[in-house]
Amino acid sequence: MNTFEPQDLPVLAVTMGDGAGVGPEIVVAALLDPKTSAESRPVVIGDALRLRQVAELIGATVAIVPVDSVADAVFEQGRINVIDLALLPEDLPWGELSAAAGHAAYEYIKVAAELVMSGEVQAICTAPLNKEALHAAGHLYPGHTELLASLTGTDEVSMMLSPSRIKVIHVTTHIGLVDAVRKINPGLVERTIRRGHEALVRAGNPQPKIGACAINPHAGEGGLFGQGEEAEKIEPGVRAARGSGIDVYGPLAADTLFFLAGRGDYDLVVAMYHDQGHGPVKVLGIEAGVNITVGTPVIRTSVDHGTAFDIAGKGIADPRSMVEALHQAAEMATRPGVAA
Repeated sequence: MNTFEPQDLPVLAVTMGDGAGVGPEIVVAALLDPKTSAESRPVVIGDALRLRQVAELIGATVAIVPVDSVADAVFEQGRINVIDLALLPEDLPWGELSAAAGHAAYEYIKVAAELVMSGEVQAICTAPLNKEALHAAGHLYPGHTELLASLTGTDEVSMMLSPSRIKVIHVTTHIGLVDAVRKINPGLVERTIRRGHEALVRAGNPQPKIGACAINPHAGEGGLFGQGEEAEKIEPGVRAARGSGIDVYGPLAADTLFFLAGRGDYDLVVAMYHDQGHGPVKVLGIEAGVNITVGTPVIRTSVDHGTAFDIAGKGIADPRSMVEALHQAAEMATRPGVAA
């Protein structure tokens, strides 16, 4: 990785996630990792009180310092800057569904989106929220991806998963399988390929090799499986993207494509629906997995796991996925003063 002066490092808005889950724990642990401070200037959007409770819980020596704005933050090892929204009760139970925590998680993202739109941060990194808690607070979004798209006025975004060995971008995500097949069309496939290509170029791969999954087994087996979805919905989008100079192939049988990508033949897999992409990625392990939203004004990365209520508040949450999410946010962020 290139070395940058501190003032050249990207500023990351780090949202604390659901305060009843492991989000506060992994945020504190990840921000104390020297790799994080060497690559970025993180500012947490959250609750200072909860972060201090976590620091005591895990025995961390750290200064949790509230700041009024990104401009007021001071970046040095052993200090965590936090825009303190002070939304959580002091006695918020760990590991329990809470509308208050769901609302707070929404507000953290809202502030992060405002910082994006004002140009004060160059990427967002999010700790996990709980969809049920979010809904209990009246914020009816399927997840971070759709919420951030709404807050930034973005019509269409894509979810990319990035564990250690492969990267996967999704044409559709949080909808039922039948609805996903209906929604897939050549234009959406082409735009998803383009967003994935642009994200990888931004991350330093000038000509990524991309494979697009089929919908049906064996890519339809020449019409034996399915109703011709590959020819109707996927092939024209792949041809259009390839015609513009993108090195993309497909539709390919998904099981074969993931095998080939796992051994390094492809830099990016385009999955057609949620579980087609998520299943293989999670087999590789979620401890270093990262969820990336592409298509919004800045890159947003997140851990590829949930709030883990069963272990929240015990001081045993694994921060490796958060460390990797911060790393990838820094790698893919727009540098200050540089156009995306």
